[in-house]
Amino acid sequence: MRNVIIMGAAGRDFHDFNVYFRDNENFRVKAFTATQIPDIEDRRYPPELAGSLYPEGIPIYAEDDLFSLIKKWDIDEVIFAYSDIAHEILMHKASWVQAAGASFVLLGPNDTMIKSTKPLISVCAVRTGCGKSQTSRKIAMMLKEKGKKVVVIRHPMPYGDLVKQKVQRFATYEDMIKHECTIEEMEEYEPHIKNGIIVYAGVDYGAILEEAEKEADIILWDGGNNDFPFYRADLEIVVVDPHRPGHELKYHPGETNFRRAQVLVINKMDTAEEKKVNQVLENIKAFNPEATVIKANSKLIVPESEAIKGKKVLVIEDGPTLTHGEMPYGAGVIAAEKYGAAQIIDPRPFAVGSIKATFDKYTHLDKVLPAMGYGREQIAELAQTIEKTDCDLVVSGTPIDLSRLIKTHKKILRVMYDLEEIGTPNLQDVLKDFV
Repeated sequence: MRNVIIMGAAGRDFHDFNVYFRDNENFRVKAFTATQIPDIEDRRYPPELAGSLYPEGIPIYAEDDLFSLIKKWDIDEVIFAYSDIAHEILMHKASWVQAAGASFVLLGPNDTMIKSTKPLISVCAVRTGCGKSQTSRKIAMMLKEKGKKVVVIRHPMPYGDLVKQKVQRFATYEDMIKHECTIEEMEEYEPHIKNGIIVYAGVDYGAILEEAEKEADIILWDGGNNDFPFYRADLEIVVVDPHRPGHELKYHPGETNFRRAQVLVINKMDTAEEKKVNQVLENIKAFNPEATVIKANSKLIVPESEAIKGKKVLVIEDGPTLTHGEMPYGAGVIAAEKYGAAQIIDPRPFAVGSIKATFDKYTHLDKVLPAMGYGREQIAELAQTIEKTDCDLVVSGTPIDLSRLIKTHKKILRVMYDLEEIGTPNLQDVLKDFV
């Protein structure tokens, strides 16, 4: 019997445990470690989900404690189970683990993917913020318009009561309120719900799949960050970003997605430099030449765009794109510049609490406010930061209507974006076998 610790961030770590370790007598999982997400360490993976081998559940510690935990419990293997991490940093973590005496392990697709009884399409990416969401939205609507009942299963974001979050079904905005969704969750669920598409998410992705299959003709896996799918897909679609050329080969597990993809979507071509697009095309030719390549724009939709001209604006962007994805800007900045904002305000002097801490950690951010909202306190601090900022207008590039959550005297103008394919091949071509 081998002693194990799983390094995670409240997502793949729980999935890998459920499908590989939960009922496996050859291992004892002594702990999870947690990073990236605030306030998830010092908790416990509950016994109701952990199975008969773990009647008291499994403790969750901060990742900073990993070295001492390996020594304390004579750990044999440390399983790395989170996403969007540079290869160099990943190997520093491997060296840290091995210096303590344990093996460093990455579980792969064959050990962690579940097979569905229904046709299944996956949409993943090489980095956070490439445009997975707009791609999956378009695919879901195309299949729906062909008369197919599509159910989306979204990569996990379970930061609350894990037992209650075992299987979650979202069909209405009220469902998100009922499940006490974070801003990050709402950004992914709300656009699908608005389109009449049911979304499942949670903690136990075997149980989630069983429920989704009851009401679906086709399952659509909507990936998170740059993780590879939890399910074995009949068609693997992966989005790449020419604003970050070369990242498709430098981040884990995005490179896995890049090399596995049957279809590669080059998004944001309308705002990327030609030489950067060409670099991505060269890497596709070198490392995945068999993939079908779809070229696309990220088309901005800005109602009341005339309100931006001449204004001092505070730009809010999708949180994970700016933090995990390391992007310095998003659709909100592009819209502000396109429609003639007089000035984009630096929000850092106005940041409070955990929002200020986010700026301290992600020092590449200087003119955008990440829409952080992992709990009520952080949402309140985001609202305080907005209210304090000296601006005429708030331009929000997040996928949700922030005005539903944030109460402020400032006008919030939404920036939306859709995938716009360029020429052929296109999504209709690659989806024909499913319709």
